[in-house]
Amino acid sequence: MSNPLVQAFFVGRAAAEVINERMESAFTDALSELGKLDAELKENMRSFTTEVMERAERSASSYGDGTGTSTVPATGTVETNSEPLDLQAMIDELRAEIAVLRTELQRHRTGSV
Repeated sequence: MSNPLVQAFFVGRAAAEVINERMESAFTDALSELGKLDAELKENMRSFTTEVMERAERSASSYGDGTGTSTVPATGTVETNSEPLDLQAMIDELRAEIAVLRTELQRHRTGSV
């Protein structure tokens, strides 16, 4: 390799090959890590969903196993001690209480108690 032009060609070619291999390796590693992250996220979501459903089932079973006296029929009313309550009325009452509490909280914050 006495010709510097030929030597520069081969050095450039070798450098391009090494850069290409390293970029390919880095890209493959990045995709691998992304796949692992995706699998971990899916597993965490599945685990979270399972735990939430188990807790909901436990709450529902403890609610309906005789420890509580309430049942929720498909009609949209709640029966407590054999007295049917309208769910919408209960929601409206709770909203009204929340509004009153917000007003009181605002008065307290402004100092005009």
